[in-house]
Amino acid sequence: MTKQDFPGWHGTTIIGVRKGGKVVIAGDGQVSLGQTVIKGTARKVRRLKPGGHEVVAGFAGSTADAFALLERLEAKLEATPGQLMRAAVELAKDWRTDKYLQKLEAMLIVTDGKDLYVITGAGDVLEPEHDVTAIGSGGNYALAAARALMDSEMDAEDIARRAMAIAADICVYTNGNLTVETIGG
Repeated sequence: MTKQDFPGWHGTTIIGVRKGGKVVIAGDGQVSLGQTVIKGTARKVRRLKPGGHEVVAGFAGSTADAFALLERLEAKLEATPGQLMRAAVELAKDWRTDKYLQKLEAMLIVTDGKDLYVITGAGDVLEPEHDVTAIGSGGNYALAAARALMDSEMDAEDIARRAMAIAADICVYTNGNLTVETIGG
């Protein structure tokens, strides 16, 4: 079976929302293989504590690849305590130039409660406009919903939860079983 024949893992919506001194990363729990839901309770948002500095990360893409990237990120954070941007840039550089890492298929949203970034295998470390970012199959739906809610009285967690509910209503690869982590504030 070639990679083209394999239906592939689909799914995941991860959102990051920064508002009122808090940053929330939320992710759904669905893992799909082709058109089949394999698991509905996956945990795609993790809290890391390298060197005593708390970081929250959410991932979309291959789970094994994401775990490999989270381990590398944690090592970068231990080498540069309290410097999320520097660790993210170092990870992105390695990801783009290392022959092993280049094959990894995942994306990350990371925050230390102050900064919020998307890290990609193309070497990108992106800081979102409008204090909202999202990745994964339902990412654009969640992003649009959250952007529309940013001017409301809702706090960061309420915005993230509502945006994820909207994405789950639209994207067949996203469910409403959320993992939500808040940091800051």
